[in-house]
Amino acid sequence: MSTDTSPIVLAFSGGLDTSFCVPWLKENYGRDVVTATVNTGGIDAAAAQELEERAYALGAIEHVLIDARDDFFDSVIRHLIAGNVLRGNAYPLCVGAERGLQAERLAAVANERGATTVAHGCTAAGNDQVRFEVALRTLSPGLEILAPVRDNSWVRDEQLAYLEKHGLPLPAQGSAYSINRGLWGITIGGRETLTSQSSIPEDAWVLSPNAFSEPEDANKHTLEFDAGIPVALDGQPLGPVELIEALEKLAGAYGIGRGIHLGDTVLGTKGRVAFEAPAAITLITAHRELEKLVLSAQQARVKDQVASLYGDLVHEGKQLDLVCADIEAMLTSSQRRVTGIVSFTLRPGSLFIDGVDSPHSLLAATKGVYGEAAGEWTPSDTLGYARILSLPGTLQTRASGGGA
Repeated sequence: MSTDTSPIVLAFSGGLDTSFCVPWLKENYGRDVVTATVNTGGIDAAAAQELEERAYALGAIEHVLIDARDDFFDSVIRHLIAGNVLRGNAYPLCVGAERGLQAERLAAVANERGATTVAHGCTAAGNDQVRFEVALRTLSPGLEILAPVRDNSWVRDEQLAYLEKHGLPLPAQGSAYSINRGLWGITIGGRETLTSQSSIPEDAWVLSPNAFSEPEDANKHTLEFDAGIPVALDGQPLGPVELIEALEKLAGAYGIGRGIHLGDTVLGTKGRVAFEAPAAITLITAHRELEKLVLSAQQARVKDQVASLYGDLVHEGKQLDLVCADIEAMLTSSQRRVTGIVSFTLRPGSLFIDGVDSPHSLLAATKGVYGEAAGEWTPSDTLGYARILSLPGTLQTRASGGGA
């Protein structure tokens, strides 16, 4: 055993892997374990109480719950909205975007307690092991990082047997699906997502199992943005976290934001996961439509390019790379005029944008009416412009021996 007597700080979700890690770390390292849960969404008061009781029952000397929802919005989600980030044009980085912030808070807990070691319960098969460790090594290069489940190739039955042998509480079992829930959405993994051929069944959806069997009536709503930040839903001012939570409930009932993402993992393989992100999809769809009204074509083009790179970096757990701060500054600058109201209609499985309005509307600024009246130019102006615009093509044709 190590001569280090400082506690090991464990990222704790209360699931089987992290439940197993608490007593196993104590037994094999002879050190106290502090469990830390970083709430980036999806943990209510009852769940928080259950997590604390489980941590102490498993042998933790201290349990820390950190509410990081506001920080998660300010440091990550606001930029994902500004960039309209959808990986594979579908997936709004529901859960992976949280890992950098969670690692940052975990490192802070370790530093406050003089701990030299942190641990997580990730397996060798997923993205999160990389995201956690990239962030932790960036923040605190001197921290020792333990991953008992991954490094010892423990399987589910072995972990359950260990807990039973030591008379320790077992996490709830029975679900055929692995569910991760956060402020920006939910991911669902199961037998169907291991291959590419089929969807998960209707009753496996968490937020919308009755969206189509018991459909809601169509309803009209509004979202208001101020400099790219959502500030009101249906005319009611709300903080960003409260708005996202309210919108998740509202749009989730219609089955909005359902999807199955097939894409590239951090490890270089292909992966597939079901997700429900009603708030994320509604906000990004509404925000993108408002941007069409107020951004110039060049602004939109450049912003889309850097936003795609930003999404890749967040997906890979690299949002602590200095280039992310540069991209975030550009995205923030691009939102100066993204202020206005978006009207939309929700129907089962359908999000329809009815209209947008903004004091910075480039459409309203013109004296012309598209397809009806020029206003800003004369017919002769158009003729000259068309000739100039076609000149490169004309020269290419002449150079190839065609035309006069």
